[in-house]
Amino acid sequence: MRDVLETATKVAEMSRQVRIDREALMLFCRKMLEGRIEVPAWNSTYHLCSSGEDTVSYLLVLDSLNFCFWPAPEKATWEVEYESRRLSGYYALAASLKRAVESGIPITSAEYLAELSLGKLKEILSGRGELQLLGDRVQILSELGHRLLEEYGGDACRLVKAAENSAVKLVRSLVKGVSSFRDVAQYLDHPVFFYKRAQIFAADLYGAFDGKDWGSFTDMDKLTAFADYKLPQVLRHVGILHYERALAQKVDHEILVEAGSSEEIELRANTIWAVELIRRELERMGTRLRAFEIDWILWNMGQEQEFKVRPYHRTVTVFY
Repeated sequence: MRDVLETATKVAEMSRQVRIDREALMLFCRKMLEGRIEVPAWNSTYHLCSSGEDTVSYLLVLDSLNFCFWPAPEKATWEVEYESRRLSGYYALAASLKRAVESGIPITSAEYLAELSLGKLKEILSGRGELQLLGDRVQILSELGHRLLEEYGGDACRLVKAAENSAVKLVRSLVKGVSSFRDVAQYLDHPVFFYKRAQIFAADLYGAFDGKDWGSFTDMDKLTAFADYKLPQVLRHVGILHYERALAQKVDHEILVEAGSSEEIELRANTIWAVELIRRELERMGTRLRAFEIDWILWNMGQEQEFKVRPYHRTVTVFY
């Protein structure tokens, strides 16, 4: 995704509120190599692993809703119980949708998505607390269902097949055809492209199918990091990202960072550029990893308590 990387690089060069510490980055890379880094395996416990067609549709629904898991002020964190475990965040969503499919709720059907009600989505995602932006989530799934029906006969696999084994082409198709995947911002009157959830869909297909069948893409190396709120939290913890005082106080006191603000765009753009610099440094050291694989490593690190000492930034958005 050349446009994503190029615009992120320009923002990083102009950033005033976020900066990358190159020495900390090199130290982090050395520690990664010393620890014998491993790319996390695909999690089959909480994800649906059914027929190929069902899994493709399930992942598209999952990544359409893959955003904003933290609670609104004064609200309880959304959690679900799954196989005697209490889950929150992304894994709670993955498990809830998996359970829905296994219980016969046709969330992989474009017709069902197009007519989905708020009440039904609340049932599917029922648990302790409540996800933010549920109304937006219903609209997103409705738009997705209608788009699949209009362009692909209701079949998500036809969307993937039309990409002709190109992750980049798949991303661009989603961004062009479905507005909720059109993750673009403006920074000093210049467009900045992120495409977080569209890129994740391609990466999830690759992971779920182990790079084969519906996940067989020839250009996975073209994907960038997926700019969310967990990666900058980890990169800040290891000293790679530094925030100016006002932004640091805002993040640490869990004050909202406005969507589309210069602060938010700098956080996301510097995350993408930092991961690219990590990729290049690791390659210089003799280890080749793709940006999405580094993203997976960092995201999994972010699930550990050690990396939650300081909060992540909070932005109310449907994009991450």
